[in-house]
Amino acid sequence: MVYTPPQRPFKVSSHDRAIRKGVTAATLQELKEKVAEVLMVSSILSLVCEEDGTEVDSEEFLTALPDNTVFMGLESGQTWAPHIILPRNYGTKPADSKPRKGQDIARVILDFYRISPQDLFGSVSVNATFQGLYSVGADFQFLGPKKILRETLRMASLLLQTAGHMLIACASMIKRIIEGADLFQAQRSPVNYRWD
Repeated sequence: MVYTPPQRPFKVSSHDRAIRKGVTAATLQELKEKVAEVLMVSSILSLVCEEDGTEVDSEEFLTALPDNTVFMGLESGQTWAPHIILPRNYGTKPADSKPRKGQDIARVILDFYRISPQDLFGSVSVNATFQGLYSVGADFQFLGPKKILRETLRMASLLLQTAGHMLIACASMIKRIIEGADLFQAQRSPVNYRWD
């Protein structure tokens, strides 16, 4: 029994990247033959990785590459060159490429919704887009009636507890002032004024 490696998917492109096709192959020789057939050339001198120009020259290297690797088939006299992608408006800012309209400065979308039908207050989603380029979004979820009542009672309890501590502190201070005044009066000797 002879072992045959499984067919693997690859992508191939021409030297100028005008043609891009998908092929399957099990060996390097089979891949070179299919690339020549797909690109309609007589023979492929070398097969390189389209991304960085690394030449594929052994079966071991081919098996180490992942599926759907993009290759470039080169004939004699052709060399690999990096793919240069220039932005559509090279040298200009994105905001300058759009025509300025008064209505295109900002757009705000408010979306009101309820998470469950029992919610007293719904939630709101806010999305804002500025000059058609920058987007900001926030989602505010409001509480249901049980949660609102629970939070209200918790806050009332906290306020009453604070008020109780303040009353106790004030009462203690007033008691000290009164007792201190009585003690001060008792220690003072009576003043006798004599008119002779």
